[in-house]
Amino acid sequence: MTQHQRRHPASWWAQFPEASERFDTAYLTEGLGDLINAKIGSQLLRREAEIATDVMVRHLNKPQSEELAERAAKSVERLVATVDRLEERSGEAFSLIEAHATCALLQSRFGEAAHAAEEFLKTQQILRVFVGALRMERFDGELAVKMLAGGFTPAAALHSGLVVGKYSWWPSWLIKVVTERALDGNLDDETVEALDKCAYAELSPAQARIARRLLAGEDSLIDTSALRLEALGKADAAEKLRKGDLTMVALAARLIPL
Repeated sequence: MTQHQRRHPASWWAQFPEASERFDTAYLTEGLGDLINAKIGSQLLRREAEIATDVMVRHLNKPQSEELAERAAKSVERLVATVDRLEERSGEAFSLIEAHATCALLQSRFGEAAHAAEEFLKTQQILRVFVGALRMERFDGELAVKMLAGGFTPAAALHSGLVVGKYSWWPSWLIKVVTERALDGNLDDETVEALDKCAYAELSPAQARIARRLLAGEDSLIDTSALRLEALGKADAAEKLRKGDLTMVALAARLIPL
């Protein structure tokens, strides 16, 4: 296990298949299987694990095939029997944790497989496979992986990934703002609404810099912008801006001359 890496319980990993109706077990089995099997020290055992994984992936991709289902079941049974036999013979002579992880994976015990794999794989490697298996459209998987690795719950990370993926057409400075907010745990509906208005406002580079500072809560600039709004007869907007209404940011930023 990498130094200082915290292992997640199997129940934490088990949340992922429940998070998406399109969760791709074949993708997960192939991706995680490749990572785990590469760590199996015994060449013969590694080869048997690779064969069992390959047959299982083919079965999962064609679940209607009775022949593949039977072959997959037999290959898993054979692998489990081999691992059990080796464990009985060797005792604690060498570790079989990698092979046990493959067995759990091929038996659809995905949470247990991932928990075991964290002992010898980097968490982010495993996370990328699980996030990829979600098969979510318009989704920022890399942001989700960063948030998950940073300690966020799967629900929070997946929500932010969906938000950023949905608004991927936003200008780069806005994407940076929303990503920073997500990683800080401050991405709520109000922020998304405000950022969307900034995107539609088609701000110039100078106006975008002002908007970024306003979104960051820079007090002196907020006061100056509010005064400018009041001078233009927009007292209500000025009051909302002072009270932290982020939806006023686009309006205030557009007052800066092009």
